[in-house]
Amino acid sequence: MTMRIGLIIPSSNRMVEQEMVAAFPADVVVHVTRLRMTGSNHVPPDELLPRIEEAARALTDARCDAVALHCTANSMEGGRMGEERILAALARAGAAQATTTITAIRRALTAVAAKRVALITPYAASITAHEAEFLRQAGFAVPVARGYALAGSDAYCATPARFWYDAAIEMAHADVDAFLVSCANIAVLSVIAELEQRLGRPVITSNQAVVWDTLRLVGQRTARAAQLGRLFTVAAGVTATAAE
Repeated sequence: MTMRIGLIIPSSNRMVEQEMVAAFPADVVVHVTRLRMTGSNHVPPDELLPRIEEAARALTDARCDAVALHCTANSMEGGRMGEERILAALARAGAAQATTTITAIRRALTAVAAKRVALITPYAASITAHEAEFLRQAGFAVPVARGYALAGSDAYCATPARFWYDAAIEMAHADVDAFLVSCANIAVLSVIAELEQRLGRPVITSNQAVVWDTLRLVGQRTARAAQLGRLFTVAAGVTATAAE
């Protein structure tokens, strides 16, 4: 049976179709719609919510079984209450199952039994600090966090996966249970397995967590990419198989 997953992403994102969609199994169709909601197009949450709901309605028109607002910064901007408002907007739009990037990240960290997290982002210090505080309020300790203050979407997309690999390795001695490399517009999927082997601990990323969570929500138990890490082997999650 073909399942359909809908993703609402920022208009400037180039990583979702480029590397994330291919991680879904062959019998899952991914539908993507864009909103202008980051950088110079950023608007306050109250203005963004109606646009999220409208975009979600377009995806439920396509009979998507689960819908995700897939933008790390926007999904956490309003704190836990803001996250709940986004999930409610997706539900109002008719999404039978709904998630956001930060929701998926929380669930993924819980699934790998992480209590202490090292956070790595391409964001400015203020956004990185906000994400660290969001995670703390969600019950996770964040003893170390580093944002690289890259200059917007073009820089995010142009940064190779090895940059994030090296950034995580620099934190290898941190007293943490897992490493979170956060942002939906950076390339990380290809180095997760190698990083976990070097670090000896789970690695969670925004795109990986949303693949895992949306598959879990629609009852799918396989992903196409074996390199997606330990998250895909936990009992409550999805198991990975070799890419076809």
